[in-house]
Amino acid sequence: MWPLFWMAARTYGPYVTFPVAFVVGAVGYHLEWFIRGTPKPREVKSILELREDRKLEEQEGMDSTQVLSLKEKLEFTPRAALNRNRPEKS
Repeated sequence: MWPLFWMAARTYGPYVTFPVAFVVGAVGYHLEWFIRGTPKPREVKSILELREDRKLEEQEGMDSTQVLSLKEKLEFTPRAALNRNRPEKS
């Protein structure tokens, strides 16, 4: 009799255990929120919104009319890594 019981438990165990675990988990989840109370909705900003806010705060004190010209920007750009071993053209 015991071998038949163990064979049935091994065969049908997942079909019985999953619904039981699901019910226990759902009851525990709702019980926890009942004890804690309802969560307060909070404003969650995305990463892009936080970045835009930070950039706007950085630009508040700066004068937006004073920018580097394109020629000044090009002087400080490093040479490409692939052109380092080639002789420069005169």
